[in-house]
Amino acid sequence: MATINFVPDDYVQQRQASRANVLYLMLLMAMLGAIGITFGFIKMRQRAVQTELVQLNERMAKAQQQIAQLEELKEKSKTMMKTMVMTAELLEPVPRSIVLASLTNNLPSGVSLLEFGLEEKETQIVRSASKSSGGSQYKNKAAAASVPAEPLKTVSTNLLIKGIAPSDIQVAGFIANLSNSILFDQVSLVESKEVEIEKIKYREFRLSAMIKPNLALTKEDIDSIREQRQQTI
Repeated sequence: MATINFVPDDYVQQRQASRANVLYLMLLMAMLGAIGITFGFIKMRQRAVQTELVQLNERMAKAQQQIAQLEELKEKSKTMMKTMVMTAELLEPVPRSIVLASLTNNLPSGVSLLEFGLEEKETQIVRSASKSSGGSQYKNKAAAASVPAEPLKTVSTNLLIKGIAPSDIQVAGFIANLSNSILFDQVSLVESKEVEIEKIKYREFRLSAMIKPNLALTKEDIDSIREQRQQTI
């Protein structure tokens, strides 16, 4: 049985075209919505990245400031160390390096130092009050008794030297050299005994000495001692 279609073909094609257009429009809207959502997400990520970049720049700026402060502190510490060394050299009349260099310079041939000790001792000297020029003897004695004695503090630097030498002749020469030095005073032999090192006999000696009181070395003296030290090395 034949089917008779009363709907015109143009109408059917128009309906199909309308459906296709609606479908295309929905797809376009969905695509535009997806693009909008993606764009918004990208913008949010850009803002987050920019915020993190700003925070990172701030941290880097703070780190640079801290590094600059650290470098400044290092420079200040170096300056303070130099100042402390210079102050110690000024407070110490004879630097220990100069004492050791002078000991080395005065070593006779074949003599070696084993130990070197340096000790500072503070002593007090009681000084009586000055006597008045006028008045009777009784008044002067009474005034002297009423005024307390003034203690004076002095610092003496004592040295203890230990070494070995081939014989007592070299030990005596070392003592003579130290006695003639501008640094040392009261050089004396404490002990001298025979020791054997690798089947060779030596004289092990101990000396005591002290640095001359109120000694003030000039720059020329220090330079001369250091030059002699460099020549012996």
